[in-house]
Amino acid sequence: MKISVTVNGVDEELEITPNALLADVIRDQLYLSGTHIGCDTSQCGACTVHLNGMAVKACTVLAAQVDGQAVTTIEGIGSPADLHPMQAAFKEHHALQCGFCTPGMIMRGIDLVNNSEVLDEAAIREGLEGNICRCTGYHNIVKAMFNAALEMAPGKTTEQEVV
Repeated sequence: MKISVTVNGVDEELEITPNALLADVIRDQLYLSGTHIGCDTSQCGACTVHLNGMAVKACTVLAAQVDGQAVTTIEGIGSPADLHPMQAAFKEHHALQCGFCTPGMIMRGIDLVNNSEVLDEAAIREGLEGNICRCTGYHNIVKAMFNAALEMAPGKTTEQEVV
């Protein structure tokens, strides 16, 4: 079957099988390797992308469901020369170790900032449920997300700083 989807601002016409997962189409047909597949059971969040501006686990979405929709992957939010504020915060606060979960964490963090009314440490930790990091222990990830939120949407953050 054929689908039309906008990926990172580019219109794509794709031939897919009816049971193709969005994560597989992103990686195997569009050759965007930033969307990682870590568990095949929708538990780790490494495959998180934005579908019409909302974070979704790409391994839980059939590619056929995105026909006519807009998908943003980690490759679509910044560049090495011009990092997205969330990417810059992850770098500044050492919020990664092996880097495998990082794209999904960053995409989830952007979603939290864009779609939450108030962000503090507790809200970020709760919002990260479903995104697993096996290396860092989450402290620097939460700190990075909080500090990115200060830049991206200062009115949504509390005065409490994550230390």
